[in-house]
Amino acid sequence: MAEKEVVYVVSDSVGETAGFVVKAVATQFNGGQVDIRRNSYVEDFEDIEDVILLAIKDNSIIAYTIVIPTLKDYLDRRAAEEGIMAVDLLSPLMNAFETKFNKEPHHRPGLMRKLDEEYFRKIEAIEFAVKYDDGRDPRGITKADIVLIGVSRTSKTPLSMYLAHKRYKVANVPLVPEVQPPEELFQIPRKNCIGLIISPDKLNEIRKERLRALGLASRANYASFERILKELDHAEKIMKRVGCPVIDVSNKAVEETAGLILDILKKERSF
Repeated sequence: MAEKEVVYVVSDSVGETAGFVVKAVATQFNGGQVDIRRNSYVEDFEDIEDVILLAIKDNSIIAYTIVIPTLKDYLDRRAAEEGIMAVDLLSPLMNAFETKFNKEPHHRPGLMRKLDEEYFRKIEAIEFAVKYDDGRDPRGITKADIVLIGVSRTSKTPLSMYLAHKRYKVANVPLVPEVQPPEELFQIPRKNCIGLIISPDKLNEIRKERLRALGLASRANYASFERILKELDHAEKIMKRVGCPVIDVSNKAVEETAGLILDILKKERSF
């Protein structure tokens, strides 16, 4: 059996992009029977010299994705001096972008991987917020970056989803007089918990509107002042017991409340 041709993949990051391109091209030649040897996180001239020596020995091609100009220039020069075929997989498209959009590239390796990681952290946080919404599983309390507590209709769920898009894992727990709060709530650091309060008048208005939307009688106990005052009193006692910071959400948009939450967390965790 004939030996496979060798292609050295060189990158100042992981090298996945170059690897995929080389594989795609290789499939057009003898069913992709090439030996791809990846050299990741190249960061100095010595790393490049090592690849140059290997490429000379194997009489191979070098395919690279290097965005640091000094390293790229050095590889191009050394490959030319040694008669090695070195293919720059990024510069043609980067140059086109630079010309078309009149912007300089960052020349920083690993940016795509960083974006991918941030995206997956966001998805993970959103899934977390859904799983641990409305106190459905108290185990989420000890795993969360932020725990929101408050009576019904204090925007706990919208806030959880908004903060999840900021890559925070958020659990929320409704405080109801008839239901004992989970013990996990008193085991987490106070800085991880935020209490949400609201004025009785505003809560009455919101709950009446909610009942109307559901086609239910606006006089239901859920929206009565007596019930609302009882719930708010109970919630206040729980928040004092937890010792958490408290935010009044009466006339605040979700974005505004989220900003206050993040400010509080930043302040609390700086000590």
